Amino acid sequence: MKQIETWPPRLKVGGQGTAPEWQVHGGLYLLLAVAGALRAGPALLGWEGVIGMMALGAALALARQWAPGSRLLLLALVQAAASALVAMSPGAAGRHWAALASSQAQILLMVTLALMAFLAFALALSPRLAGLHRAGWRCLQGSVVVGLGALVLRWLESYQLGAHLGHVPISNLYEVMVLFVVVCGLLQLKLLEPSGLRGAAPLLSLVSVAACAFLVWYAMYRGADQIQPLVPALDSYWMKLHVPANFVGYGSFCLAAMLGLARLLADRPRLRAHLPAPATLEMAMHRLIGLGFVFFTLATILGSLWAAEAWGGYWSWDPKETWALIVWLNYAAWLHMRLVKGYGGRLIAWWALLGLLVTLFAFLGVNMYLAGLHSYGSL
Repeated sequence: MKQIETWPPRLKVGGQGTAPEWQVHGGLYLLLAVAGALRAGPALLGWEGVIGMMALGAALALARQWAPGSRLLLLALVQAAASALVAMSPGAAGRHWAALASSQAQILLMVTLALMAFLAFALALSPRLAGLHRAGWRCLQGSVVVGLGALVLRWLESYQLGAHLGHVPISNLYEVMVLFVVVCGLLQLKLLEPSGLRGAAPLLSLVSVAACAFLVWYAMYRGADQIQPLVPALDSYWMKLHVPANFVGYGSFCLAAMLGLARLLADRPRLRAHLPAPATLEMAMHRLIGLGFVFFTLATILGSLWAAEAWGGYWSWDPKETWALIVWLNYAAWLHMRLVKGYGGRLIAWWALLGLLVTLFAFLGVNMYLAGLHSYGSL
């Protein structure tokens, strides 16, 4: 099967006498890091500086290991910078364009592109409309770029509340849901790169569509799109580490569940021709759950360290902590049965799909129905 062409287009580097593309990307990240350090000044002393160095290291690793993802990140940073400049334009015309360039407008565009990607992938299952798969790919890339840019822009906009009130936009359910859509988009792009999972693209995109539907509802009926000062309980450097790691885990588990559904549907004769091979689905499911398990474990450890600093104990059997442990045990057992016992087929597919229910309750259900120390994240 023909591999999808790379987009954004490669930089014209790497020839004789020029640097490889990842080095060019790395140089750009270093320049951005130096500019940010000069802007932040003494605020980067201590743990904030350590987190900044970790973010820089992650960006450099991305540039080295996955150039297409690095291009999307650079495009998102350029988009955020351009939108911020538009927002500072004077006059009535400037105010008009500033509204279109706001983070909320960018989030709505992300939602639109994610929906368009799903529709294009679904229509591309028809042989007559197979060319739409490329359009879906472009829309998915666009949603990732716009979503990342919106998060950066929302971070900048938070400083309008006050010089010391700006914060990374992962402090409430609305903001982390945007992060969730971006994470799922990036994971889906990485999975679809070899084109072996092309037939599962509509099911994978359902995760982002569901998250986008929640975003629209949450903004329209709860007014959650408004930027608010950071809750004192979240004013910690631990949040910048714990939350992103958590949502890489959540995103991986949700996409793995969709692959589990695809694996079950692949046994049906009428659908078999439209879906990837069962072995391909099981391997991708395994990779996603393994990745999610690593990040969810890291997030749980970081959360325990944060709890020790904030509440004086590493574990308090709070409902959120208890359900996080249930999620961890569920996927630890899944990996054990897969790696040690060698189980495969419909069993692990059903298990991954039912694991989605456990994950969703830990993510949203606890916030909705159970009160505890994490009640600041409630609906």
